[in-house]
Amino acid sequence: MILIDPPNVPSRGRMWSHLASDTSYEELHAFASRMGIPARGFDRDHYDVPAEAYADMVAAGAVEVTSRALVSALVAAGLRRRKHR
Repeated sequence: MILIDPPNVPSRGRMWSHLASDTSYEELHAFASRMGIPARGFDRDHYDVPAEAYADMVAAGAVEVTSRALVSALVAAGLRRRKHR
């Protein structure tokens, strides 16, 4: 299932959502490709999606979840990739 959290991350003068899959990276990359999200938007385990595209992602089938639920789903699926410190 493709998940999206609310656009609540400010960066580069915009607000951003995270788009992820609780199934596989292949599912995520395929959805992103269909939606025209550039590969450069992929960050470890999710795509960054600008607030302007949020409604389109949901209309295409992404399920709205909280940021916490998105991270929990990634962890449960074994797909979470943390930043290296």
